[in-house]
Amino acid sequence: MKRTEFLQELRKMKFEIAYGDWKAKRLTQSEAAQLLNVCERTFRRYIDRYEEDGIEGLLDQRMNRASHRCAPVDEVMRLEEKYCQGFKGWNVKHFYSWYRRSGGSRSYTWVKNRLQDSQLVQKSKGKGKHRKRRPRTPMPGMMIHQDGSTHQWVCGHYWDLIVTMDDATNEHYSMFFVEQEGTLSSLRGVMEVIEKKGLFCSFYSDRGSHYWQTPEAGGKVDKEHLTQFGRALKQLDIQQIAAYSPQARGRSERAFGTHQERLPKELKKAGITKMEEANRYLQDHYLPEFNKEFRVQAGEKGTAFIPYEGSLFEVLCERYERVVGKDNCVQFEGRSFQIPANRYRMNYVKVRVEVRKYLDQTIGIYHGPRRLVCYDRAGRLIENVAA
Repeated sequence: MKRTEFLQELRKMKFEIAYGDWKAKRLTQSEAAQLLNVCERTFRRYIDRYEEDGIEGLLDQRMNRASHRCAPVDEVMRLEEKYCQGFKGWNVKHFYSWYRRSGGSRSYTWVKNRLQDSQLVQKSKGKGKHRKRRPRTPMPGMMIHQDGSTHQWVCGHYWDLIVTMDDATNEHYSMFFVEQEGTLSSLRGVMEVIEKKGLFCSFYSDRGSHYWQTPEAGGKVDKEHLTQFGRALKQLDIQQIAAYSPQARGRSERAFGTHQERLPKELKKAGITKMEEANRYLQDHYLPEFNKEFRVQAGEKGTAFIPYEGSLFEVLCERYERVVGKDNCVQFEGRSFQIPANRYRMNYVKVRVEVRKYLDQTIGIYHGPRRLVCYDRAGRLIENVAA
């Protein structure tokens, strides 16, 4: 029984008791009205209706009348048909975002109730234990989150999704698929943020081996011996912060829960099976719509981002020290890279050089500040000019 029906039945029972006591002269009209929590004049109106039409005269006639705001049957049928044809299995919130994009004007609650009434979606279970969330940083650029998620984003393919987002607004600045998460993919996410917005204050991530060195499994990170990623952030004067539990990264964990629920369905709907197509879909469709729906207002006006004037390409890369062999070659990642003769010296035998691996997989060999040679990802010489 609905609440309105229950209240009406209760009002009928109370009136019959008050009416009987008034007829038996045990109560005055004023006392009977107080029992019903109405005024004396209203009680007299109840008496007239009861004596004329019986108990049915006290019923609220609006309950048997269809609301003028009730949606037409054909609109409900169109909604159910649309869900069944192209969105079967989607959760209500995800479907509602597409419903609004296509011109739908009804509220989220109305859409949810219609789909639940027709048993197209199930009611969700109650939420778990309450946890107090960490307050967001007040301005954009004060803290940036980054994380990766391995998932079957398209049928038969497990890729890593790398997301770099703002703590203050939940806005996703960088989002792309790679075969496997690592140093270069993390550096790429940072570069895309700085190119779009500028330098930020702090970087928040898990204790992955490409972010931190952890001497003991599950222990504290080593802030003295930095990884290639840590060295790059230190060079940019960005504070690096480690999270010690999934709950500490709750903001990014919840975002990935949404991505894992929505992205596979959208990629399937778009007929995408290749990583290049998926990355284009992210940039052209999914990322703008996600930010539009989930971006929140920062606590304070302004921004903590500041412009960067240097060369990000030279900073956000991997750097390794090597000693040149007797054949004037440098060994790196199982390959041999020849250093050609130049105008500075004939050979570099037994000289310590720096090998830089860039985001585009090219390899540069440096002696001090001078670049000696550069090779592409296939190992072909692409430059022989000192920079």
